Amino acid sequence: MTSLRVELVGKRWAMPLLLLLGLSSPLAPAAAEELQRGAIAQAVGDPASSDPMLQDDAYILGSGDGLSLKFLAVDDLSSSLEILNDGTASLPLLGSVRLSGLTLSQASLWLESLYRKQLQRPDLQLSVVRPRPLRIAVVGEVERPGIYTLTTSESSTAEAPISISGSPRLVDAIQKAGGITAMSNLRRVVVQRRLPGADSRFKRARVNLLALVRDGDQLQNPLLFDGDTIKLERVSEQLATNTAEMAATTLAPKEITVNVVGEVKSPGRLQVPASTPLMQAILAAGGVETWRAKTSKLELVRINRNGSAMRRTYPLDFNQGVSLAKNPPLVDGDTVIVNRSRYAISTDAIGAVSQPLTGLVNVLTLFRLLDNDN
Repeated sequence: MTSLRVELVGKRWAMPLLLLLGLSSPLAPAAAEELQRGAIAQAVGDPASSDPMLQDDAYILGSGDGLSLKFLAVDDLSSSLEILNDGTASLPLLGSVRLSGLTLSQASLWLESLYRKQLQRPDLQLSVVRPRPLRIAVVGEVERPGIYTLTTSESSTAEAPISISGSPRLVDAIQKAGGITAMSNLRRVVVQRRLPGADSRFKRARVNLLALVRDGDQLQNPLLFDGDTIKLERVSEQLATNTAEMAATTLAPKEITVNVVGEVKSPGRLQVPASTPLMQAILAAGGVETWRAKTSKLELVRINRNGSAMRRTYPLDFNQGVSLAKNPPLVDGDTVIVNRSRYAISTDAIGAVSQPLTGLVNVLTLFRLLDNDN
């Protein structure tokens, strides 16, 4: 009698089987949920990870994802799926199955363990064909803290001057939040990310945007996942170093490296004497391109020693003496941007805003991180 009941259950997928597997139980939802959690843990193992590296994380399924389920032996059962708001998807032979919170590999193993009770060859391929939009929280030292939705294709707008083509990354979220403030600690940006599994567990990783800006370290610009929280911490104090006084000490270097880019005759990195003023650095780069340079608004971008960023504008005046207000002395690592005039913008068919600083990061990436109100 027992073997007969097992055979019948194997051929039918009605409520008795669903109750047994914990997939649907209107009479005891808490017990069904507990059964499913135990089955997932047995099928996929413990999803927790102590690895803080963000680039090694796997995509976590959630409501709104469009999936493709393909059986290698039984093609008739292959179908398209969508994860509903309750985190479940309707599957052939099984009915409603919770997939939210699992990675693709975990969900595949979980489904194979369920279909093994129904099919002799439960081998299947599960893939994401339509990923859901990402809802990201950006808090701390940004101009517009809040929750933002990012998609794989976004155009630049007046409120969010960004353009996304492909999977959104950390810098994209910061740009959509209006950019960083002058008190942002670029050395310490914290990303909180949910771990796979039914339980709400999270990990935190620290990102060094300064390494991205200065060295082009793309590991500091990780891909974002739905539910990520990005926190830009505040620097302990705003340093106001008098560079002229520092240059008079024996601690100051004899030469510094600065970047002069944009509408100058020889853009790029320059070795100049310490405390070279802004106007002199432009002359060292060959001077501005006549008619192409916007001489009313030169930009100076500086990363302070405490990790904060500064961006200020100055009018071009080669007769101006050294002055913190009008012709500041430069420090090592400063970037001077000579923007294009309206005439140059209107005549350029394709406008490259700046020359690359390194093979991976350009000045456009740098000042998109900064407040655009200055």
